[in-house]
Amino acid sequence: MSKVYFSTWNGEFINNINKPEDEWEKSAYNLPAQYDEHRESKAFIGWDGVSLFDKDVDVIRLAMEYAAQYQVYSEACGRCAPGRWGGRILYDQLDKIARGEGSRADLDHLREIGKSMQITSKCEIGKTVPNPIIDLMTHFEHIFLECIDEQKPSIHYSESIAYIAKITAPCTDACPSHVDIPAYIEGVRDLRMDDSLMATRQTMPLAHVCGRVCPHPCEDACRRSNLDEPVSIMALKRLGADWETDHGYDFFHPMEKKPDNGKRVAVIGAGPAGLTTAYYLAAEGIAVDVFEELPVLGGEVAVGVPEYRMPIDKYNKDIECVRDMGVNFITNSKINADDMRRFEQEYDSVMVATGTRISKKVYCDNEKMDMKGYWGAIDFLDKVNLYEKYGHKISKEDQERNLLTTDFVDLTGKTVVCVGGGFTSMDVVRCAIRANAKKVYMIYRRDEKTIIGNTTYEEYHEAVEEGVEFLFHSAVAEMRDEDNVLKSLLIDKFELVPDPNGGRAQLLKVEGESYVIEADYIVPAVSQSADLKLLPPEWEIEMTSWATIKTNGRDYMTSRKGIFASGDCEYGPMTIVNAVGQAKRAASVMSRYLQTGEITLTDDEIMEDHLKKLRVYDKKEKVTGWLKGVPRQHSEVLDIEYRKQNNEEVNLGFTQEEAMSEAERCMRCYYIAMVQA
Repeated sequence: MSKVYFSTWNGEFINNINKPEDEWEKSAYNLPAQYDEHRESKAFIGWDGVSLFDKDVDVIRLAMEYAAQYQVYSEACGRCAPGRWGGRILYDQLDKIARGEGSRADLDHLREIGKSMQITSKCEIGKTVPNPIIDLMTHFEHIFLECIDEQKPSIHYSESIAYIAKITAPCTDACPSHVDIPAYIEGVRDLRMDDSLMATRQTMPLAHVCGRVCPHPCEDACRRSNLDEPVSIMALKRLGADWETDHGYDFFHPMEKKPDNGKRVAVIGAGPAGLTTAYYLAAEGIAVDVFEELPVLGGEVAVGVPEYRMPIDKYNKDIECVRDMGVNFITNSKINADDMRRFEQEYDSVMVATGTRISKKVYCDNEKMDMKGYWGAIDFLDKVNLYEKYGHKISKEDQERNLLTTDFVDLTGKTVVCVGGGFTSMDVVRCAIRANAKKVYMIYRRDEKTIIGNTTYEEYHEAVEEGVEFLFHSAVAEMRDEDNVLKSLLIDKFELVPDPNGGRAQLLKVEGESYVIEADYIVPAVSQSADLKLLPPEWEIEMTSWATIKTNGRDYMTSRKGIFASGDCEYGPMTIVNAVGQAKRAASVMSRYLQTGEITLTDDEIMEDHLKKLRVYDKKEKVTGWLKGVPRQHSEVLDIEYRKQNNEEVNLGFTQEEAMSEAERCMRCYYIAMVQA
């Protein structure tokens, strides 16, 4: 809740004019009343209204400055006359009134133009910019009329005031990497794949990866879903990257690499977080060395995400894009505490982006990690993918440990049980199908809806189609072995029992319904933990209760100055797009830290955080003005029986016609938000 003087935000009308401040009614919304640790906000104005936190705000200039922000945007866009020329008129008329040269007819003209823009603009930014301006003219008409009638400037017209604006969109706000989604979709629609790709790489260098294996939270915040179905945002993202790769073009970087500034950074880990950090630091002219423990680059996406979801030749293009920015990679390099002590002396800063590569236990009776047939998810996927993607054969020692008779993972005639409910477990069971397992089970404590929420609808249903059997509301109670070889599992059944007091429903064991499954392998994929032995103990770096590196979640500096952390090792197992989003922010902070020695956020980043708390997407909004029922495009996928026998990419992507049709469904929902600080 935010203390406000006046607000019309999201239909909530609060008027504390002429009331003592200690009696002010509060807004129910997370409005940015405190801009940062040094400044309070005086006003917030955006697509859904206006909020004043200070009674001395110059409302005429506030409206004028907001119109000025839109005018800059509309001049660059120019896609519709109401938006382009309407924006110019809004600004000119408001500036005229603010200078003390306006007339009452100008107010009428402003209302007329505002209403016209709301009705006839082609996209949301043109439709919504008039909203707060009309609110201000309606509720503070006496102030406008005073300046008009007395022909005097508005109270703070000539003063230097900080107005901080940001253009966002519901999908962009929901994306952890804050990708300019409407821009890359527009590039597809215009068949300008270079523009599309560069819009993505502004904040997301791994366009191939996040166009294929992203859980696409952006689609959950797509305003199109309020009308019919969300735009297929993820599938459109890969098109620019595929176009660049398939045509053999040089890399389309959205920025020019700055000259070398003499600063050096060590990045530990070449997964998504490490690659992203390196890309954006190198673009700033900083020399970056990336150290990777594995013999290959790419981290868990390379050795954990299967080929049928993320072809390695495509991922390698993303990696080469990072290398093309001037990044230096060192593989087969497991960093220890002595290395870290040395790096602190030799480099200007260090980023720890080591991920989480230790599989956690199931925690059931007779769980023995040395039991033959007990195979941690990370090691299982390593063995599958290092062979399938790179031709690395399994050693005799590992073959014996994992009951294999071949130098690759062949599960012919075997029953595999995976315990989990996320992307890693889904990768395990679908890889087991492709390794010719006789039977594959997924044991999950919750229900189908939850597992779809943890992964994606497509991932779950493709696994079902391929023959994976999901045992919901179930958990392994005991592992049973003979001579330390797994033979079977005792499975307990659970049911979700509502709390009679209205609290959260509880999972309770159903007595008498436990049963036994014969199994050759159990693969725990319940979660992963971070191996942080590389951190010198004397550094006393603060840790979270989850045994990950603690930062404040905004600038990614650890408790030791100059040492940063991002990705899974900072937060715990997360999605790729989350890791990329953290690393992009961290790289931005690091680049300034290396120059000034201070930890700061840009205004754009501060506004991102405010908008995230406020929430840009309104799932209750009634969308009008668009044709309803335009079907969402679905790209072709490989035939079920065919794809079970190989590791070819399952999702073939859109054709040009499908892509353009889907891009046309985008409503280009840009909004402008502005704070007076």
